[in-house]
Amino acid sequence: MLYTNLPHTDIEVSKICLGTMTWGNQNTEEEGHEQMDYAFDKGVNFFDTAELYPIPAHPDRYADTEKIIGTWLQKTGNRDKVILATKIAGKAEFSKHIRTTGFTREAIINAVEGSLERLKTDYIDLYQLHWPDRNTNYFGQRGYRHSATDYWEDNIHQILETLRDLIREGKVRHIGLSNETPWGVMRYLEESKVHASLPRMITIQNPYSLLNRLFEVGNAEVSHREKIGLLAYSPLGFGVLSGKYLGDRKPDNARLTLFPNYARYSNEIATSATQRYYELAQANNLSLTQMSLAFVNSRPFLTSNIIGATTMKQLKENIASIDVVLSDEVLESIEAIHNAIPNPAP
Repeated sequence: MLYTNLPHTDIEVSKICLGTMTWGNQNTEEEGHEQMDYAFDKGVNFFDTAELYPIPAHPDRYADTEKIIGTWLQKTGNRDKVILATKIAGKAEFSKHIRTTGFTREAIINAVEGSLERLKTDYIDLYQLHWPDRNTNYFGQRGYRHSATDYWEDNIHQILETLRDLIREGKVRHIGLSNETPWGVMRYLEESKVHASLPRMITIQNPYSLLNRLFEVGNAEVSHREKIGLLAYSPLGFGVLSGKYLGDRKPDNARLTLFPNYARYSNEIATSATQRYYELAQANNLSLTQMSLAFVNSRPFLTSNIIGATTMKQLKENIASIDVVLSDEVLESIEAIHNAIPNPAP
């Protein structure tokens, strides 16, 4: 395993992070524990979850993923050996069973207390805002479309004050963002620069894959200049970049077979790009899965690559991608495909 540091800290995390959003829906508690056991044995010390998980979100399964992690931590006694990240769900139609208030002080405190109880721990290493409190271009929207009727009262100072207080209480160690834009990242960073008592965002968890490299448009520069690390999610685009859906296949129990409305990475152009990446991988004796993950692993702005799996076979292949080094020729060919079909799955 390779390791990096969470930016601005001495906390060492594995460059492969174990994602957990299927546990409690597509995966049982036993299977989640098996995945954590295997990943931990392979040197993965970084686990990412959220109060929203499992996905698709549903009131009957609220925060079941955190509960599964909590029972594993309790059973194994490994809390001090893993770096644990979770998230607060913002205001959205699909999270209204959790809250409708957005990131108020009360909401953040209650969310942290709930996560601590379910995770059976007294501290969270990295606490993230799952998506912005304001309307912006996230979750598959390519560009920002402003509405004259949109009203948002800037609450970033208040959010940081609340997180500061939780850090002082020892309940949270560090904080990060998710599904955030360059404007939002800089707004948070500048607030903490102007007000020295406020904590600094150290990571941003955004989508990044061969089918979605929009992080490079704006956020990559912010990442380099401000030292805020990318935690890349959906590096296989809901499994599309395994190649298993090519040829209109619908494998049993696969994510997009079960939930066809999750079509973010399955449009016609994305499928065409996937086919070209598949052919490139085959020509170089690589699996499309490992080529796709190895590409993400190689990015200079990456702190950790969040992989997820529903089977142990998938998990083993995903974690093993850390040992794959892409040649200059393969990287150049990836760029050629990207230039021909850029970001087909925003």
